[in-house]
Amino acid sequence: MKVAVIGCTHAGTAAVMNIIKQYEEAEVTVYEKNDNISFLSCGIALYVGGTVEKAEELFYSSPEQLSQIGVKMNMRHEVLEINTSEKKLIAKNMETSQIIEDTYDKLILTTGSWPIVPRLEGIHLKNVELCKNYEHAKSIIEKAESAQNISVIGAGYIGIELVEAFSEAGKKVTLVDSSDRILNKYLDEEFTEVIENQLHLKGVTLALDEMVSGFSGKNGVVSAVRTSKGEHPADLVILCVGIRPNTNLVKGQVDMLPNGAIKVNEFMETSVKDVFAAGDSCAVIYNPTHTHEYIPLATNAVRMGTLAAKNLKGRRVKYRGTQGTSGLKLYDMNISSTGLTETSALAMNLNVKSITINDDYRPGFMPENETVHLKVVYEEESGRIVGAQILSKADLTQSMNTLSVCIQNEMTMEDLGYVDFFFQPHYNKPWHFLNQAGLQAAE
Repeated sequence: MKVAVIGCTHAGTAAVMNIIKQYEEAEVTVYEKNDNISFLSCGIALYVGGTVEKAEELFYSSPEQLSQIGVKMNMRHEVLEINTSEKKLIAKNMETSQIIEDTYDKLILTTGSWPIVPRLEGIHLKNVELCKNYEHAKSIIEKAESAQNISVIGAGYIGIELVEAFSEAGKKVTLVDSSDRILNKYLDEEFTEVIENQLHLKGVTLALDEMVSGFSGKNGVVSAVRTSKGEHPADLVILCVGIRPNTNLVKGQVDMLPNGAIKVNEFMETSVKDVFAAGDSCAVIYNPTHTHEYIPLATNAVRMGTLAAKNLKGRRVKYRGTQGTSGLKLYDMNISSTGLTETSALAMNLNVKSITINDDYRPGFMPENETVHLKVVYEEESGRIVGAQILSKADLTQSMNTLSVCIQNEMTMEDLGYVDFFFQPHYNKPWHFLNQAGLQAAE
């Protein structure tokens, strides 16, 4: 069984390692444009902030390791063409320009994603940087050392984490976003307001509800960000405006969402026989809405890559879907969310209600305590849980993993109210705050 794997970050690495474990007869060939694999881009902000001392620590595998277990690693090879009907591909060695033609029995597309680069005047000025891979991480660190005014474009998780790292390093930081509030895909307004206030206290300039119109420069180096409301000085700009799937190779050959994300079934099969896909190149089943959505997360990628390998020779293990669960450590705040926000649910015309808990997470007699701010979103008629958010100085983020399981299993608020949680004064109250949310909804 000849297996070709196109791309080798999280999904590709997981797929390859599991194929070798499960199929002795498999001949696995990887085609990868870069000279490295398995880079954890979510750790770039930790590298920028000094928590991680070397960018090399953000790799968890290497081409050499995969070669040692029997994988043919074609590094620095760009796949130019795939013919899914004839099971053929053409690739180019990027160092020698040699053209390679290959065939396969099974194809796994783990081509990942790439940052969206807006077509703006000045976009190619020096010190306007992307934030995705190993080379980007090294460049950002190098240029941030001498930069004084740093602008981050995009107020998602990556942008917010970079803003924290730069502000803690004493830089003058401006966060620009076209939305009127930060993290709006993950949190409702009562949560983002708290975080925005903290960013203000740390000296961060929030340029929200501002559309970037271009970049000004001096001697070929960026000097300012121009927006719909003015101009912000910047000698380093980091673009974090979003990512899109890398799927042009199979455009018109497999079913996709309008944004190019490949649609796969619960066994990671595309619409073409013997062609599988996993990771950031794919749309996933989103359990809160039971629809295909584009939710690029490393956790999704690793699961999907593993399942693509398991299902190569038959439908063995189903994908359980995703809730898009994620977390964020920002200054002294611990933040996490899963599923839909109330804002997004209402925008999708879902009939939802919510319960909010603002309370000490320990009993009042404990000498140390912190407030937990929890919100759970649920369908009004059925009571089915569809989303939740939490913020606290105490690390209570694991409760979002609990609610992720609740959403996946289609539990109701009444179910949540009577789940068996332990009680110990160091950790919670006799009625856990998750129980409290469920009970209040049931009332």
